[in-house]
Amino acid sequence: MKLYGIPPTRALRPIWLLNELDLECEIVPVDIPHGEHLGEAFLAVNPFGKIPALVDGDVRIAESAAISLYLAERYGNGRFIPDDVRARAEMYQWIFFLVTEIEQPLWRDALHTVIYPAHERRPEEVALANRDCRRMLEPLEAHMKEREWFVGTTSTVADFIGAFTLDWAREAGLLDASPALTAFVDRMYARDTAPPTVAEGFATLRAGAIPDRRRRPR
Repeated sequence: MKLYGIPPTRALRPIWLLNELDLECEIVPVDIPHGEHLGEAFLAVNPFGKIPALVDGDVRIAESAAISLYLAERYGNGRFIPDDVRARAEMYQWIFFLVTEIEQPLWRDALHTVIYPAHERRPEEVALANRDCRRMLEPLEAHMKEREWFVGTTSTVADFIGAFTLDWAREAGLLDASPALTAFVDRMYARDTAPPTVAEGFATLRAGAIPDRRRRPR
């Protein structure tokens, strides 16, 4: 099994599931700044030209949330996927909410601050993205107040997707009015299985090294 992608990218989501399930997997770095993700070799793995991507035998999957769900369903032996159909639907609801309503404004912020070339960046997009993200953090904060998990009484895939996404929001300075979400992120990253945080991944990159650790440094 191979997972293409490195911290601090969204590869951290499936990396967390790999750690939780104690699965052997080769983490394959992809040099995004030099366009490796658009090369013929990588496009044969993921024609979307984005990371992460998983190769597990003859199975090839892109999209970090889909990879995480696949790992839990195939190798979890009942862990992290609720048996009850209502609880499972609630898990899917929160995963889709996280990747559409929280991640997307965070991605817009990143596009217009560091990813797009300077002449394509629009400062007004950053302000709108931050506004939209804060608006959607409000119902999530209310949901997680006095709760330990997104769904039910034990961890599901939604919690690992949520912890990474909200850590990204915290790195962007958007969790200042969300104490319940901040506490949730802290609890999740205290787990022995936690991967590096977004900040730790960026720090490794700035130091000129490839952040190939699957687990958070202790």
